Amino acid sequence: MIALALAVAAASLAAGLLVALALRAAPTVWLQVTGLALLSVCVPLAAVLLSGWVMFHMGADVKILAVAAGSASAAVVAGLLLARTIARSLGRVGDSAQRLAAGDLTARAPSGGTAEVARLADSFNAMAASIEQIFDARRELVAWASHDLRTPLASMQAMLEAIEDGLVEPEQYLPLLRQQVQTLSTLVDDLFELARIDAGVLRLELEQTEVATLVESALRLVRPEADARGVDLASHVADGLTAAPLAPDKIERVLSNLLTNAVRHTPPDGSVAVHVERRADDVLVRVEDTGEGLPADAPARMFERFWRADPARSGGGTGLGLAIARGLVEAHGGRIWAENRPQGGACVSFTLPAR
Repeated sequence: MIALALAVAAASLAAGLLVALALRAAPTVWLQVTGLALLSVCVPLAAVLLSGWVMFHMGADVKILAVAAGSASAAVVAGLLLARTIARSLGRVGDSAQRLAAGDLTARAPSGGTAEVARLADSFNAMAASIEQIFDARRELVAWASHDLRTPLASMQAMLEAIEDGLVEPEQYLPLLRQQVQTLSTLVDDLFELARIDAGVLRLELEQTEVATLVESALRLVRPEADARGVDLASHVADGLTAAPLAPDKIERVLSNLLTNAVRHTPPDGSVAVHVERRADDVLVRVEDTGEGLPADAPARMFERFWRADPARSGGGTGLGLAIARGLVEAHGGRIWAENRPQGGACVSFTLPAR
């Protein structure tokens, strides 16, 4: 009879281990824990029923205790195995988090495991990728800003040294010094604007404004440069109101940046046109030119800060104008994009919510 009791206890333990192994393959932690709970209830319940049968037929308390101990051991072992599996899955994500906290921006959590752990790993990896991208962008920002600051500073220093050595008269370099100071001032203002956009502290004082009025104002600002380059400017406003709730100074700056960029990339005798139309839920503005068009990678990258399709042809800009334009448009709840025109040239479009 003792052999029978031990056989029942061994069978209970084996059943518990098999169920535990099966639970490890469950796709979610919820299913694993639910299965563990059912295992913890069903195995002892079966042991009690078997104990009653043994007691009824054999009247041996020791045998009853052996059966109960075997079933309880199965539940304990199964729980330990399952807990170890869950802990190891979470531990791998924790190790990756520690590596990221220590400065390893390439740290990524291994995928796989239950659905919850897999989602946790995927979320962690997405966060780590975003952090790495932010740090790369900051390094690039510092590098480009240092370059763009160093160039006018070096030019100013050379001119001042020439004046100090008596090689030229101060009046000869005053206009150039003033121009370099203006370049530095523009760069600092652009960096400050980008910092406000990135920090989310940009204040927009919205008022219902006609976009067509802002277009005419922006055209007046860039017309002297367009005339000097022999580029024709035009505007085409569709019938109907084109008013939208916006910050007039910010949208005028967007238009000025887009128009200046278009004029500088349009050859003499070319043209730049602004098209404005009211749609169902927004106002669409398009700035088109008859230049050489955009390189293949330009539409995806031209709104990145300091990016230039041809670094040798910066056109006197800081490389921040389009990045600021994107930030200002998105702050209004609109979107901005670029594409090549079928008939040649480039087109930069942006939308503004009409309500």
